[in-house]
Amino acid sequence: MALTTEEREQFLAEPHVAAIAVDAGEGRAPLTVPIWYQYTPGGDVWIMTGLDSRKNRLIDAAGRFSLMADRLDPTIRYVSVEGPVVETTPATIEQLRELASRYLPADKVEGYVAFAWKDHGEQVVLRMRPERWVSSDLGSV
Repeated sequence: MALTTEEREQFLAEPHVAAIAVDAGEGRAPLTVPIWYQYTPGGDVWIMTGLDSRKNRLIDAAGRFSLMADRLDPTIRYVSVEGPVVETTPATIEQLRELASRYLPADKVEGYVAFAWKDHGEQVVLRMRPERWVSSDLGSV
C-alpha cells in the first residue's frame, strides 16, 4: 500500500542507510551505492561525497540522482525519491557532524568527524529536490 505524503516524508526523515543510483553512462548500469543522507520533511535531500569521487562526477554529469531508503522490521517499508541536483557546495565540518550524529552513537561522533575530515579528502554537499516519489508499506511478512 502506498504511503501518504506525510508518511513518506516522515519515513525519509528517519536515519536509514540509503542507496543512491545515478546514470553511469552509455553501456553501463546505473551506479548504485549505499550512503548516509539528511532530509527534513518538505525540504531537499542532501548527501555528502568526495569532490573527486566517481559518484560526484556522475551526478554532476547527470544533474540528478535517485535515493532509496528501506527497512525490514517491523514491516517492509520503503521510500524512493528522484530529482534534480539543485545545489552543490563545499562541505563544512558542521555538516559532517550533523550527518554523523544522525547515524552514529553520540560517543562516536567526534572521533569519526576528526578522522573523516582529515582522511576523506575534500567533500561536497549535493542537494536534490525530490520530484518523483515511490513508496510502499508491504505489511508483515
